[in-house]
Amino acid sequence: MFLKRIAYLKIVICAIVFLCGFGTSNAQHTNTVTATLDTETKEIRIQQEFVYINNSKETLTYLYFNDWANAYSNKKTPLARKFEEEFKKNIHLAKDHERGHTNLINVVDANFEEIKWKRTPESDLIKFNLNTPLIPSDSIKMVFTYVVKLPSNKFTTFGYSNNKKNNYYLKDWYLTPAVYNGEWQLYSNKDLDDLYTEITNTTINFTLPNSLFVETNSTKEATTKLAKNELQTITIKGTKAKSTELIITSEKRFTKHITPFITLNTDLTSSKYEEALQTVSILKITEFIEQHLGKFPHKELLVSKIDYNKSPLYGINQLPSFIRPYEERFQFELKFLKTALNNYLKETLYLNPRKEKWVIDALVNYLMIVYVEDNYPNQKLLGKLSGIFGFRNYKLAKMDFNDQYALLSMLMARKNLDQSLSTPNDSLLKFNQKISSRYKAGLGLAYLASYIGEESVKESIKTFYAKEKLKEITASNFRGILEQSTEKNINWFFDEYVSTSKRIDFKIKKAEREGDSIRITLKNKSGTNVPISLFGLKNDSIVSNYWFSNITKERTVTIPKNGEDRLVLNYDHKIPEFNQRDNWKSLGGFFSRNKKLKFQFFKDVEDPNYTQVLFAPILTFNAYDGFSPGIRLTNKTFLRKRFIYNWSPSYSFKENTLVGYGKFTYTKDHNKGGLYVSNYSLRASTFHFQTNSRYTKITPSVSFGWRPKNNLISNKRKFLSLRYVNVLRQFNENLGGLKETSDPDYSVLNARFVSVNNGIINHFSWYVDAQHSSDFTKLAVTLEYRKLFESNRQFNVRFFAGKFLRNKITNSDFFSFALDRPTDYLFDYNFLGRSEGSGLYSQQIIIAEGGFKSKLPNAFANDWMATVNTSLNIWRWVEFYSDFGFIKSRRQRQQLVYDSGIRLNLVTDYFELYFPLYSNNGWEVSQPNYEEKIRFVVTLSPKTLLGLFKRKWF
Repeated sequence: MFLKRIAYLKIVICAIVFLCGFGTSNAQHTNTVTATLDTETKEIRIQQEFVYINNSKETLTYLYFNDWANAYSNKKTPLARKFEEEFKKNIHLAKDHERGHTNLINVVDANFEEIKWKRTPESDLIKFNLNTPLIPSDSIKMVFTYVVKLPSNKFTTFGYSNNKKNNYYLKDWYLTPAVYNGEWQLYSNKDLDDLYTEITNTTINFTLPNSLFVETNSTKEATTKLAKNELQTITIKGTKAKSTELIITSEKRFTKHITPFITLNTDLTSSKYEEALQTVSILKITEFIEQHLGKFPHKELLVSKIDYNKSPLYGINQLPSFIRPYEERFQFELKFLKTALNNYLKETLYLNPRKEKWVIDALVNYLMIVYVEDNYPNQKLLGKLSGIFGFRNYKLAKMDFNDQYALLSMLMARKNLDQSLSTPNDSLLKFNQKISSRYKAGLGLAYLASYIGEESVKESIKTFYAKEKLKEITASNFRGILEQSTEKNINWFFDEYVSTSKRIDFKIKKAEREGDSIRITLKNKSGTNVPISLFGLKNDSIVSNYWFSNITKERTVTIPKNGEDRLVLNYDHKIPEFNQRDNWKSLGGFFSRNKKLKFQFFKDVEDPNYTQVLFAPILTFNAYDGFSPGIRLTNKTFLRKRFIYNWSPSYSFKENTLVGYGKFTYTKDHNKGGLYVSNYSLRASTFHFQTNSRYTKITPSVSFGWRPKNNLISNKRKFLSLRYVNVLRQFNENLGGLKETSDPDYSVLNARFVSVNNGIINHFSWYVDAQHSSDFTKLAVTLEYRKLFESNRQFNVRFFAGKFLRNKITNSDFFSFALDRPTDYLFDYNFLGRSEGSGLYSQQIIIAEGGFKSKLPNAFANDWMATVNTSLNIWRWVEFYSDFGFIKSRRQRQQLVYDSGIRLNLVTDYFELYFPLYSNNGWEVSQPNYEEKIRFVVTLSPKTLLGLFKRKWF
């Protein structure tokens, strides 16, 4: 009896301990998925049993689940709108069979009672209204029956491949519970790889053809072959995991690497790096990861090409393989390390991936910096190119590989497009989301490590990982561990560096020797209260190093003299400082303080020790100067500067004289939103506008730019510009008909306000232009609208209206409004032959003012003009265009004008062809010399064409 009582008491104690433990930690949801892949229809038939446990302190009457597979269902989902912001229209133009969607057939509870549900307006979130309120610590069983139609993977990596290999990538493909932590965390699929869902114990029974192979980020428990119908069922389990990823291929391409530290499953390989050596590199990488993080809690880690391609090594290593400057071992290890670290941390550290993405980014990129410092300390950014003649004298060639983190994080800061690390993932510009913010996060930990000590940061990372893995955590957990690792105040790191986009900018204002000491005045130019490092150099060797903090404006410090001949702030570039050109101060006398002049071919990064002049050959062309070779002299480096000069003289072989242009520009950045920039410039150019007839244009100007507050992703912009255009002309006296004005020289005051919302689906812009000179005053307004409909038809409409308020010119149309080809008296347009009235050059058209394409007899108006230009695509880039309007000249009746034809819109605004059909001239196709009526738009400027590719990043 006594023994029975002891046994009973033990059971009671165990029960109490269990209940107490249950009450103090979140119980895991249980998810069982039975799925069958139909390779013919590209569908997955799913029955899912989900046991949801209310781990909150509140009673829940409804639940939200993520249905991210349905984000591909139409052209109005957040995913489709995200693509529109990035100037990608593949979802918008997709065929119905290429789209994906979820067909939710039935939802019942444990009593087989139907659960009512509805989709949110975003389409990829579902709200389930529970039949019975779910009290804290209670659970509910839900059974979902649904079919997922997979999309083509041409939109994102998710879905089926379009080739014949029958490959599939399944990520976030089944229903998962949204996170509730006092309020629902509801995030839509925006192709950012940041699903936020609850921790779950998941079992998947996945049936698919025998001929296919499956790899997963979870654990494959068993495989059952179904011989009769040539199918197999694979059982996959994930414990304390977020979601299960499946890579299904028609051929076995993954290799398993069993190391003493972790088992890896990967298809990342290098064709030029021996397989045995790859194994050695993988062993080294896994040892490094475990050494700096700790044990991986799951059985295997998946490292795939798909994951690498979603977050590749941006930079010079993306060049074609035959010109990559890095050794194969280095390149392979960096690719593998980055992908492995990303997956290692995402599979185990459960932060909010949309709001606190910076923590994972910081850990990944900091550890990559450490890896290169430990294993490749002499690796240069340009690799083998750094030692080649013609490259080695560049500052870029002398930069270490890890210097790219400061360089690329500063790229966006110089453009005034940088964003705080705490900015939500879906509010980041693409360049920030993919590159700049990630590099800034990693650089931030390196900055902190320099300040409090590398060992403190490394130990904090290990402690953080060991303590918080497989738990729902926040960035505050990481902050607490870092603060405990040092006695120094590091609030600045989280409150200034992470939470704001304030610039860091210091300078040495003064440095003087005083006996055996040096007295230094440091100035904080931006007011951002962060520590700054000071190095003392002697013959380019470091002889002293100090840190100073709490400098909000100016501070004078005294350091002992150790033979320094130069003092440099942030010499090791660990701090992403806005401007390092004023970071040094020479102690060798007045003349030694002057920076030496350095001429550099083409382009380079900033070298704070020199005054750089960059030069490069240029080639310009017009019908009168011909091909004019020249040279460009500028101070414009890879990072934008406030003050830029560009002097570009050329030699005109046709005229045997110098031509060219030059400009001085000063840019003042303001806020991120609202009034964000002011530009002040002085420009001058001189070319020929006819044989032996030269024009010189001198233009001082000022402009201001506005953009929406708190939304850098928006394509909305507004600009106000004011300029004073001075034109000086010299005529060839042997050519008649060129003197359109009594005085060959004239000046025009021009003010313009522009509003533009540049989108690939919807584009709308308008501007008002006012001009005043001694001979005339005129006002014009232009509106443009472009719409890409769901039927994939694109409609374009443009409206122009202009009116002379005064006009003294009576014998010339030089300043008049033009229907089809402006006289361009302000010399703004890149006409190849601006004075040509016939021939190929005269057929060039720039859509301005009237915007007509046919050449009509009355092509000018010196009173007023109003026109409408429209076009509608017939097939792909083939469009039908139509123009009509009214023109009115003084002492003449108003006239109706019209034309129509076919437009080949090969590259909008860059290369187009216009074939007139019918106009005031009649049927133009049937008239003689029709080839002379064909008009074309062409842009030769590489900088302008480059804008097509940059717009989706910035």
